[in-house]
Amino acid sequence: MHTKIHNQKPLTPKRRNLRKNSTPFETTLWHHLKNNQLKNHKFKRQHSIGNFITDFYCAKEKLVIEIDGDSHFSESSQEYDLKRTEFFNSLGIKVIRFTNVEVAESLEGVLMEIVKNFKY
Repeated sequence: MHTKIHNQKPLTPKRRNLRKNSTPFETTLWHHLKNNQLKNHKFKRQHSIGNFITDFYCAKEKLVIEIDGDSHFSESSQEYDLKRTEFFNSLGIKVIRFTNVEVAESLEGVLMEIVKNFKY
């Protein structure tokens, strides 16, 4: 039996809530990713894979993009992020991370780095 791991129903309310309450940094990056604007690649916002919800996901590239705010720098958060990354990597999905500061101060650099990770 094939188990669905993308966008499982129990996570839908949480995904919706995260979309409604995006950080300004997520909103800024989303403005440049939505509607296939970045090299004609489709991104999904607050896409879940397994029990984890990503900030952004491009299925074509098997690429997760995470925007890390201050809460990601505690030891427990770093352990959780490592567990998430290992899970995604085990599925052949690459994870790239940017800080809020990078999005705010170097958006063009962030977008260029995302494109550098495209294979297709």
